[in-house]
Formats: sequence, C-alpha cells, structure tokens
Amino acid sequence: MPLFIDIHTLPEAVDLDQAAEAHAADLAAQAEHGVDYQRYWLDTTGHRIFCLVSAPDAEAAAHVHKQAHGLVADEIYEVHEGK
Repeated sequence: MPLFIDIHTLPEAVDLDQAAEAHAADLAAQAEHGVDYQRYWLDTTGHRIFCLVSAPDAEAAAHVHKQAHGLVADEIYEVHEGK
C-alpha cells in the first residue's frame, strides 16, 4: 500500500497532548477508509504536524483527518522508504 507524509501548518502552537488527541481521533476513524496512520511528529516552533500514513491514496488519508477532527493537511506527499 502506498505511504504518504502529510504536513499540517497550524495558525497557532499546539502541545503534545493536543497532537496526541488528534492522532487518537485519526486512529478511531481510519479503519473504515482502509488507512493506517502510523506515526506523527510535532514541530512546536513552526506550528506544524507531520503524519506518516499508509493509505490507498492521498484522498483517503485526507478524508480520515477531515472526519476525525477537521484538521486537513496543507500538503500530502507519496514517499518511498529507503534502505
């Protein structure tokens, strides 16, 4: 299944607890879309969140975010893991 990294640029800072809540909401909504949100990273100085997700396509990944909490990504990139 394709792998994607998405980037959320937020209008204000979020803390680790807020990011964890959003990630938990993604996990609760992902199964019905065939998506697997695997990891996320928080850039507290740049107000960004980066998510790693396995999904059939970028649209399915975006739909989970929209359904789970409304924080859709500004950018989504298909990536390939190096060895």
